[in-house]
Amino acid sequence: MVESRWDPSQYSRFQDERDRAALDLLLRLPDDLQPREIWDLGCGTGQHAALLKRRHPGANVHGLDASDAMIAAARDLAQEIDWQLGRIDDWQPAVPADLILANAVLHWLPDHRSLLPRLVGALAPGGVLAAQMPLRAAPLHHQVVARVAGQGPWAQALRNVPPAADPLSSQDYFDILATECEAIDIWSTTYLHALEGADPVLNWLMGAGLTPHLTALDATPDLRRQFLSALSDALSDAFPVRPSGKTLLPFPRLFLVARRR
Repeated sequence: MVESRWDPSQYSRFQDERDRAALDLLLRLPDDLQPREIWDLGCGTGQHAALLKRRHPGANVHGLDASDAMIAAARDLAQEIDWQLGRIDDWQPAVPADLILANAVLHWLPDHRSLLPRLVGALAPGGVLAAQMPLRAAPLHHQVVARVAGQGPWAQALRNVPPAADPLSSQDYFDILATECEAIDIWSTTYLHALEGADPVLNWLMGAGLTPHLTALDATPDLRRQFLSALSDALSDAFPVRPSGKTLLPFPRLFLVARRR
C-alpha cells in the first residue's frame, strides 16, 4: 500500500478538539513518574512532545513520525527535541524509554498482539506506555465514508484502502499488557465535538481519517474532487447543522495507560 501523505495544516484545523484526548491521556500519567527518556510515537506536528519537554526540561524528548511534512512542522515548532523520521513498525530506542506516548496513531498499525508487547519491551522498569486510539468501527461518519467509497467511479481506486476497524477489545488489551505491566488503566469515552464552518465533518476527516483515501486518489484529481463532493453531500445529510449553527460530531476513543514492572 502507498504511504499516506499527511497535510499538517489540514490536520491542525481542529487542533483544540484533537488536543482534548491527548491532554486527557496525559492527565492519567502516574504522579511519581519522572521520565528521563521520552518518546512521542506518531508525533505529528509535535505539540505534545513540546509539552512534555516543558513539563520535564531535563529529559531527552524524542518525536517520531513517518511523514516528512509532519516532521518538518515539528522541527519548526521546537529545536530542542530530537525529531526523527521513521516508522513505529521498526522503531527501537537506543536507550529504554521511561515514557512512550502514542496518541491517535496505533490504530493505523496491524497486529496489536505483537505490537503492544514490543512497545512495552522498549520501556525501562517502571516506565509507562500511554496510548489513545479512535474507535472507528461503529461511528456514523466512518459508515458514511465506507458507503460512499464503495460507490461511484472512484470505487476501484479505493478498493485497497483498508476499512475502518477497531483492532482489539479493552479486555484483550488488558490481558496483553498484564503479562509485563502493573497499574493498567483502560477506558473509553465519546467526545461530542461542536464543529463550525462549511463541511466541518468532511474537513475533520480530511485531517486524518480520509488520508488513505486521498492518497489513493492523488493521481486522479478529477476522481478525487468527485469523491469529496459526493462525500460532502452524504456527510451533510448525516450530520446536519443544528439550530445553534453548530454541527455535532460524536467521536469515541479508547485510552490505555500501563506501567512496566
